Amino acid sequence: MFTACLLLPQVANASPSISVSAEHAVLLDANSGRVLFEKEAYESSLIASTTKIMTAIIAIESGKLSEEVKVSERATRTEGSSIYLTEGEKIPLIDLVYGLLLRSGNDSAVAIAEHVGGSVEGFTYLMNQKARWLGMQSSHFENPHGLDGESHYSSAYDLALLMAYAMKNETFRKVTGSEKFKSDNRSYPWQNKNKLLTSLYDPTTGGKTGFTKKAGRTLVSSAEKDGMELVAVTLNAPDDWKDHERMYEYGFENYETYQLQEEGFAVSNGNEYYLPTDIFYPLTEQEKEQMESVFHPTPSTQDPQLAGVRYFQIADQSLVQTAVWKDRPYRSFISEWSAYLKRITGVVPWST
Repeated sequence: MFTACLLLPQVANASPSISVSAEHAVLLDANSGRVLFEKEAYESSLIASTTKIMTAIIAIESGKLSEEVKVSERATRTEGSSIYLTEGEKIPLIDLVYGLLLRSGNDSAVAIAEHVGGSVEGFTYLMNQKARWLGMQSSHFENPHGLDGESHYSSAYDLALLMAYAMKNETFRKVTGSEKFKSDNRSYPWQNKNKLLTSLYDPTTGGKTGFTKKAGRTLVSSAEKDGMELVAVTLNAPDDWKDHERMYEYGFENYETYQLQEEGFAVSNGNEYYLPTDIFYPLTEQEKEQMESVFHPTPSTQDPQLAGVRYFQIADQSLVQTAVWKDRPYRSFISEWSAYLKRITGVVPWST
């Protein structure tokens, strides 16, 4: 059986003529999952406060954003960056998410974890479950804030997968894209620490900064131009702002999103087939000329409704695979297999 469309992450064929200061880096097309540039992107590393992307999306998806959180002593005693919560203070969960992403409050992270997960330990269990569901194969979390831990790590690629997923959530997108936010519990607004968003790079749509002495400077960001949204990640990067600008300019200048397939019925060799989804994919101009579509029929004994699989490839390298049906399949079937393959491969399939 096949999902509606499986997008296989591939690095560009030509070696990019760019360099970055980061020890680990990746540039990912957010919609297709294609890797446009990478440098040691799949190795596990310390990630500092970029951890809070996971904390935020779990909090947002909990359905508890309007609830008030009573701040514990443990939260107020958390070391590192802080939004200066006080013990016993009651504050809406959504405000804590703003304090988490904009000001990187470690106290906010613990308060969120205790409220949503019942405890910090319970919340980290949710974090690891979510990581596995997203296909983050080089990641493990032991806290909600990112302070260094022996079993707290991720990779540039895994964080890019996480950010691409989170940016599809309207609330997350709004929070991470805000330059400032004022809670009713405070007399002053929280300013966003992400300088790419606030001053350095206009196409930026969101992101999260991070730093510890062991991890170095870490940064996850997203940017959008001409309908293409990219995610950039750098870990242990002395010049992270410039690294991200350089990667984005490479991506936007060299790639364009093309439509490879249109959803609907199509006729080939006198037979009518159903193509289950629109497919858009980033390609260089040269790759567009080299792209070819190859159809492999499936024996009827495997699935009487499945006609075969269509491969979009360049020089025998498959970039996209999509099922071809004899008739329109049930949408629930497609959705089920899309979710399954996303969990086991880490690839974000096109929704239908």
